[in-house]
Amino acid sequence: MAPEPVSRTTHNYGRCAIISRRPPSSPQCAAPHRMVSTPLARCRMTTLSTPQARELAAPWLAVARSEMGVRAFPLGESNPRITAYHAGTNIQGYDDKASWCSSFVNWVLAQSGIKGTGSALARSWLDWGEPLEAPVPGCIAVLWRDDPASWRGHVGFWLRKDATQVHLLGGNQLDAVCENGYPRTCVLGYRWPRG
Repeated sequence: MAPEPVSRTTHNYGRCAIISRRPPSSPQCAAPHRMVSTPLARCRMTTLSTPQARELAAPWLAVARSEMGVRAFPLGESNPRITAYHAGTNIQGYDDKASWCSSFVNWVLAQSGIKGTGSALARSWLDWGEPLEAPVPGCIAVLWRDDPASWRGHVGFWLRKDATQVHLLGGNQLDAVCENGYPRTCVLGYRWPRG
C-alpha cells in the first residue's frame, strides 16, 4: 500500500500559528511536532523548516525585505525614503548621509505596529524589549563598531549565522537595505519585542 500524500497545513490564531504536515484525509498529524516558543508566538508548533515558517514569529521581516535595494544617493543628493526612516527617531529631517541603521529598524517595526527606541543610535536597542540568550530569525542584533566600549554600533535583523559571521538584514549596510555578514565576535546582544 502506497503512503498517503502529505500536505502542508497552516492555521493562524492571532499571535500563534500551527504548521503541520499531515495526510489530507487524516485528522491527526503525520509527524510529531516540535514546540517553538517566542514571546510573540508562544504556541507556535512546526515540523517545517522553511523560511516562511520560521518568519511567522517575526512578521516585520517581510516589511524589511520589501525595502531591499533602497540605498543612499551620491553626495549632493538625498534619498527621501531614508529621510522617511529618520522620521520616527530623534534625527527627524536628516538626510541619507546620517547613519540610518537604527532609523531603519525603528521604521520597520513601526510599520508592524511595534514601538521602537525612537533613537538613531544603534546601541539604544540594548535597552529595548527583552534580551535573548540565543538568536532567532527576525530578532534584533546589536553589534559594536570600532571599539566594544565605544558608543558606536550597528543594528539589524538577525537571519542566520555561520562559523564566523552573523548575517543581518538591515539598513545602511553597504549604504543600502540588504543582507550582509558581520563577525560573530562583534555581537553585543539579541533583543525581541516585549509582549
